[in-house]
Amino acid sequence: MVAEALKAEGFGVLTEIDVQATMKTKLGVDMRSYRILGACNPSLAHRALNAEANIGLLLPCNVLEREEADGRLVVAFMDPIAVLNLTNDPEIGRVGLEVREKLHRVRASLVASHKAPETS
Repeated sequence: MVAEALKAEGFGVLTEIDVQATMKTKLGVDMRSYRILGACNPSLAHRALNAEANIGLLLPCNVLEREEADGRLVVAFMDPIAVLNLTNDPEIGRVGLEVREKLHRVRASLVASHKAPETS
């Protein structure tokens, strides 16, 4: 559901970390579902990389999917402005604004869906 909403805004999921499975495998610990998605919009990433060669340290955008004790799915988004403003490059700032707008639309589409998860 989240990956599809990201795709609709031009993002792909480059990485997926299943924290629940990792904790079980590495520590023998059981926990609720917890996944970190590394989302990337190729055209915006390309603009950012052209503006600042070291911007890859701040990419991709992390999206969190986690399950609450009552079974609700919570989806949280990294604030691209907060991260990308670690540079002083005005083009990076513009890219950050575009990424934020797209992530807000992803959030809105998830909320509007009939399986609306809680988002933060």
